Amino acid sequence: MPVSVAYAPDPLYLQLGEGFADPVRAADFPQTILRFRNQRAAATVGLDSLSDAEWVAHFGRFEPLPDNLDPPLALRYHGHQFRMYNPDLGDGRGFLFAQLREAGTGRLLDLGTKGSGRTPWSRTADGRLTLKGGVREVLATAMLEALGAPTSRTLSLIETGEDLVRGDEPSPTRSSVMVRLSHSHIRFGSFQRHAFEEQPERLRALVDHVIAAYYPELAGDNDPAAALLRTLVQRMGRLTASWIAAGFVHGVLNTDNMSLTGESFDYGPYRFLPHFDPNFTAAYFDQQGLYAFGRQPEAVFWNLQQLGGVLAGISNEDAVIAALNDFGAAYRREVGEAFARRLGVGSRGVEADEALFRASLNVLGEAGPDLRWEPFFFDWFCGREPQGLRATQYVGPAAQAFRGLLATFQAERPERLQHPYFSRAEPEELLYDEIEAIWAPIAERDDWSAFEAKLAAIEVARLAWGLA
Repeated sequence: MPVSVAYAPDPLYLQLGEGFADPVRAADFPQTILRFRNQRAAATVGLDSLSDAEWVAHFGRFEPLPDNLDPPLALRYHGHQFRMYNPDLGDGRGFLFAQLREAGTGRLLDLGTKGSGRTPWSRTADGRLTLKGGVREVLATAMLEALGAPTSRTLSLIETGEDLVRGDEPSPTRSSVMVRLSHSHIRFGSFQRHAFEEQPERLRALVDHVIAAYYPELAGDNDPAAALLRTLVQRMGRLTASWIAAGFVHGVLNTDNMSLTGESFDYGPYRFLPHFDPNFTAAYFDQQGLYAFGRQPEAVFWNLQQLGGVLAGISNEDAVIAALNDFGAAYRREVGEAFARRLGVGSRGVEADEALFRASLNVLGEAGPDLRWEPFFFDWFCGREPQGLRATQYVGPAAQAFRGLLATFQAERPERLQHPYFSRAEPEELLYDEIEAIWAPIAERDDWSAFEAKLAAIEVARLAWGLA
């Protein structure tokens, strides 16, 4: 069998039965050229021992994994897209390929695809993924993991040999199929669909399934829907705070992009901040700034309200309202802790951590575009003093107040500063222009060296930060 002893299949989604997904088959691609395989992630589910040929067979041709889903399942869901309800959604270019247990933790993990071909929910789309889109997602997940954000991981990227036409990039462009490793592909929109279709029994069944599969500690609660929402409010507070601390803008915070395990996934027009700007947007089509950097907590809370409205139909309404009312406190606690972690210091409690968060934004705002987001955290990590030319950017009143406040925090694992990464003049970043520069040699001459070098550099940063 072409898997290791750590491979533990557990296709639990099948237990939901009819009405939750549709059996599908992957497209038959002209080519299957392996461009990226995540060995570290594969080892967590016992797939690291696959040869390249076996890898391509499973993740390019989608031969079923042993004792797993056969055929794959295109999941059914609806969702609000830019706050407009869309009842015509579902897995239109992906499917659930396998479910496995994580080595060491026993947590359930999904293998989900992107660009694997048309499904019943594709509508007029081709079900494909551009190679550039796949490259961008590999980079996004690597960087977010390094920065300690709860995120899906990209397991595989395979070029598929088709020419795609897209309106937002030079066409024809190359195609790919991607496989992501995530703790769940069940979305807020999965619940919305069953409420829209007036299927309360399916809604209850989905709640019970999510609790059994991902939150067994909630089993036996007399109001399972409210208990699930309470837990998810805390998880989403942590996720949103991690984006803010990473200077990350997801770009498309629709309810069909909100996972029931509190991880971010499905990275399209994302951006990392070049410098502090609460109005910075990632998607060119977000003309109203609905999902701008500084509005992400608001967007996530709005999405939670939509989920709460659905769950109120099978729960105690007062309990649902109480759960939603906890989001503000959860986010406030988590964002303070997230900034403390990024600065390499230990938490001093909600009030002090929040003061450090506010003081950090004041410094970044005082310096303006001249101070990039990521170097700020690099300069002050574990309470060290900035060095070199950038030290001159920390002389204003906000910087002085921040310096005094940071001194009241204790460095956490200060031995991290001994890593060679911190002797560099500049930290690792993932700004838009660099992604374009990485893509250009791939597009022009099939040169993947810049892509591979960037992933190696992000891995060095991940180990140095010690946040993952």
